[in-house]
Amino acid sequence: MSNRISLLHMAAQAEIAFAQTFLQTLSTQPVTYANDYRQPLENSLKRVPIFPLPPPPKRQHVDSSASGAASSQIALTFKSLKPPASYTLTVSPTDTIATIKAQLATTHNTAPPADAQRFLVKGKALADAKLLKEYNVQDGDTVNLMLKPGANWDPSKPREEKVEREILQPKPVPAVPGLFVSDESAPVGKRTRHSRAPSIVLSPSPSSDAPGAAPERDILLTLDSETTAPVETMTTYHTTVANPEFWEKLLAFVRNEFTKEADALQAWEDFLRASKGSLTASEIAKIRDHVGIMGMAGT
Repeated sequence: MSNRISLLHMAAQAEIAFAQTFLQTLSTQPVTYANDYRQPLENSLKRVPIFPLPPPPKRQHVDSSASGAASSQIALTFKSLKPPASYTLTVSPTDTIATIKAQLATTHNTAPPADAQRFLVKGKALADAKLLKEYNVQDGDTVNLMLKPGANWDPSKPREEKVEREILQPKPVPAVPGLFVSDESAPVGKRTRHSRAPSIVLSPSPSSDAPGAAPERDILLTLDSETTAPVETMTTYHTTVANPEFWEKLLAFVRNEFTKEADALQAWEDFLRASKGSLTASEIAKIRDHVGIMGMAGT
């Protein structure tokens, strides 16, 4: 009886071992579903509830003409310590520093000329080509006004009076022995205001009154001629380098010569940097917009 029980127990152990091996083999096989297989509903993902969104806020109508005009204009105070002077000017944040300098010189009669002005904000000089809004200047701020080295300015005297005084009182010509300027063709009342010397007469110096000496002769040197060559306002070089299509062809050329794109762009940028002396800021901007290569700050 005990032997039979042991045999049954061994048979049950063998069946359990076979079942475990069979299940492990099945677990390693890939599961392939039929084309019409559908996942049971209980295993499907639940839908996320969608809450209704509130309506967008209504746009409030704002009078752009009044607010835009008020925000586009700010009042600045330009203050100079040496010599002491102060000016108030209303400008736009989109104006360039050069435009503001010209506006200050035009609006205030006692202000220094535009080419002699220097603007400083918190110890930083403002560049002429940049816009005012690039320096974070707010309404009511004070801008330090200074003079460029070598410029003279007296705020107590209007600028037009000084210019008129210089015109009416021309600088005297230094006297040189044996040299004098003559302009016999000019009217008597305008000879002193002639801006050029049409002829120069040289007298021999020293003169000799000894008997038998050669007579003195005046040597006439003509400095001006009636016909002057016309001045060419724009050279062919400037016309070529100001054309954006020239820079487009140059970019295609350097890309063909250099294997790396970075080297080609560097060569193109070096040539443009060398030609900036004969180009204006507007022409440089047109070239970069046409070619599609932007520099630092758009320059």
